[in-house]
Amino acid sequence: MSTLRKTAPETLSRDQPQKGPLVIPADERGSCIRRDESVLRPDYMKLRLLRYQVTCEMTPTERGALFVFAFPGGAAANRLIIEPQKGHSEATVLANDRRVVGFTSGNSGGVPANFACYYEMEFNRPVLHSGTFVAGHPIDGLHASGDRAGAFVEFAEGMVEARIATSFISIAQARRNLERELAGRDLPALRQETAAAWKQVLGRIAVETDNAEWLRTFYGCMYHCFLFPRVFHEFDADGNMVHYSPCDGRVHAGPLYTDTGFWDTYRTQFPLLNLLDRPRSAEMMEGFLNFYREGGWLSQWSSPGPRGVMIGTHSEAVLAHAIASGITGFDWETAYAAMRHDCMDVPDRRGVGREGLREYVELGYVPADSVVQSVSMTLDYAYDDYCAATVAATLGHKDDAAVLFHRSKNYRNVWNADVGFMCGRNRDGSWVPFDQFEWGGPYVEGGPWQSTWAVPHDPQGLIALMGGRATIVRKLDALLATPPFFQAGTYAAEIHEMTEMALADFGQYAHSNQPVHGVLWLYTLAKAPERNRHSVRRVLTELYNSGPCGFCGDEDNGEMSAWYVFSALGLYPFCPGNGRLVTGGLLFDRVVIRPADTPEIVVEPLALGLVPKFNEQSLPDFEVSIRELLEGGTLQVPAL
Repeated sequence: MSTLRKTAPETLSRDQPQKGPLVIPADERGSCIRRDESVLRPDYMKLRLLRYQVTCEMTPTERGALFVFAFPGGAAANRLIIEPQKGHSEATVLANDRRVVGFTSGNSGGVPANFACYYEMEFNRPVLHSGTFVAGHPIDGLHASGDRAGAFVEFAEGMVEARIATSFISIAQARRNLERELAGRDLPALRQETAAAWKQVLGRIAVETDNAEWLRTFYGCMYHCFLFPRVFHEFDADGNMVHYSPCDGRVHAGPLYTDTGFWDTYRTQFPLLNLLDRPRSAEMMEGFLNFYREGGWLSQWSSPGPRGVMIGTHSEAVLAHAIASGITGFDWETAYAAMRHDCMDVPDRRGVGREGLREYVELGYVPADSVVQSVSMTLDYAYDDYCAATVAATLGHKDDAAVLFHRSKNYRNVWNADVGFMCGRNRDGSWVPFDQFEWGGPYVEGGPWQSTWAVPHDPQGLIALMGGRATIVRKLDALLATPPFFQAGTYAAEIHEMTEMALADFGQYAHSNQPVHGVLWLYTLAKAPERNRHSVRRVLTELYNSGPCGFCGDEDNGEMSAWYVFSALGLYPFCPGNGRLVTGGLLFDRVVIRPADTPEIVVEPLALGLVPKFNEQSLPDFEVSIRELLEGGTLQVPAL
C-alpha cells in the first residue's frame, strides 16, 4: 500500500547531476530528456540528461532511493547538486566519509515548528571536490545553513552510486533507514526487491481480457491506488515502529500514515485497500487513531499534519467501513470515542472537527447565512453521523446510536421540493436564491446538479424524497443529458473542475471530481441496473485511458483510480460504513481477487439472466455483504 509509495519526500526533490561549469539555481541548470528513450516504472527510472550527456538510473525504497549516474569522459567536472526546496535547511559535506547529511524544514504548512525532513546521502566513489551554497549562491566551507542550503560534490568520470535515505526524526535515523533499506545491495538487486513488492500488490487482482488498453489502464489505476497514504513511521534500533508526530512535534511509538485527503479517499480508495489488504488496513486505522491521540481530533486532511481542507469529518467513514468489514487489530472503542468527539463537540480551533456544528445540531442543517458550503456540509455531516451511529450500535452505545441515526436524516432539511434539488437554507428557514447551474455558495466544488445526490447512507429515503424510482431515474437521465453549462457563482472565475466537466461532455455528470462518483449506482438501487451498466461502461472506456492524460480530473490520492478498479470489477462501495458493496457489470472476461489474508473471490459474467449471484445465491437487491464476500467464492454479474 503506502509501503509502496517508493519516492523520497517532496521536500527534497532537486538533486541533479551536472557536468561542466557550476550552475546552482534550478531554473538555470535544468536539462531536457527524450521521453521515447526514458524508462519510468514503479520499480525503476532511467533518464538521459541531454544537456550534460549524463545517464541517471534510480530504484526506490520506502524511505530512500539508490541512484546510479553515468558521467561521460572529458575534462569537465562531474558533479551532483543537492538542493532542498525553499525554506530553512542545513547541509554538511563529509568528504572523507563520502557522505552528505542535512535537513530541510521547508513545508507548506500544517506542521509544528520543529518539523524537518532529514537526509543522508552516501557515495561509492571518492569525492574529489565539494562545496556548499545558500539560496543558490556558493559560500565558503563545507557546512551551510539558511534558505535552501545545499551542497555539491564532484567525482571522476564513470559510474557513481548515490544512496539516499530520509527521516522525519533525525539524521541518525536517516542513517539507520539507509542501513536498513539500501546497504549491501546494488541497483539490480534493489530493483528486484522493489519489483517483487509491486508485483505482489498488483497481483492481488488478476484480470483476464484480450483488450491490452483496458489491461494497461486497469493496472495503471491499481498502481495509483497503492501510492497513498504515506507511511510516516520508521523503525528504531530495536526494529520497533516509531514516528515523528506532525501534530505535537514529538516522537511516539507505533504506526502513522499521512498525506491523504479523506474527503476524497473515503469513497473508494480506502474501501479497496480494506478489501485487498486487511492487515495493512488495520495498521493504517491504528495510525489514524495515533493522529487523534496526539492531536486531539481525527484528521480531516493529513498533509502531513492536520489541515482544514475540504469539509466533513470523513475519518468517521474510513474507520466505520473498516469496522463494518470486520477488520480488527485496532482499538474500536478508541475509534468510536474519536468519532463521537467529531460528532458532538464544537471544535476549539479551525481545521478540526465540524464547522457550524452548533447550528447543525440546533436547526438540523447548517444555515447558509452563517456558513458557506452549507448544503454540502449538511449532507456530509448527516452521512458522517450515520457512520458513527453504526459503530455506536456495534459497540452497544445505544443512546448515542439513536441520536446519531436520527441526525443522519438531516439531509431532508435541505431538500427543496419546489425546485427538486438540495438547496441552501437560512437560519430562519427561508431558501436562498436558486440557480440550478450556479456553483459555489452553499455547495462545494459543484452546484445543485452535482451535490444533490450525496445521501449514500439512505438511498431509498432519497428516492422517496424525490418522488419514487421512476422520478429519480428520470432525474438521473436528465443529469447525463443536460448540457454541461455552469455559472462560476461565488468562485468568481472558472475553476478547473468546471473546465473538466465541460470538456468531458457527459452532461452535468462531472466525473472529474468526487461528489458525483456514487451517482450512477443510484440507477441500480432504483432498480434500473441496465442504465447503470450503460453509463458506467461509457465512463470506463471514454474517460479513462492508459496514456499520460488518462484521467479526466484530479487523481486525488488514488480515489479516481479506485473508482475505475471497483467499477471494472462490477462492484462499488456506494456507502462506506454499511458493510455492503453494490453490484454492477464486469468489464473483463474474468477476474480473480486475491486478498492478503482471505480466500480468493472469482468474478465472472452471468451465463443467464441479469440478477447477480454469489455462490449461486441470487442477490435481488444488487448488493453483497463484504464479510460474506471475503469468505471467498464466485460472484456472477452481468457483462458490461
